[in-house]
Amino acid sequence: MSKDTKKKRMYEVGENESIDECLNRMKKDGFAPVRRMEKPIFKEVEKNGTVEYEPAGRQIIFEAKPVE
Repeated sequence: MSKDTKKKRMYEVGENESIDECLNRMKKDGFAPVRRMEKPIFKEVEKNGTVEYEPAGRQIIFEAKPVE
């Protein structure tokens, strides 16, 4: 395992997983969250012959570092 992999890891909240479940999984692996990122997810919708993008959800990712 490289040093960078041991220093930080990214955890994505699964589709059928709560934020608490993700944080507990992170803690079980020996990591603590240091940053939360959210990315919007869009879907294409065709209206009057043009394609528009509408929000369809969000992706939550935690950056975590090992607990020392």
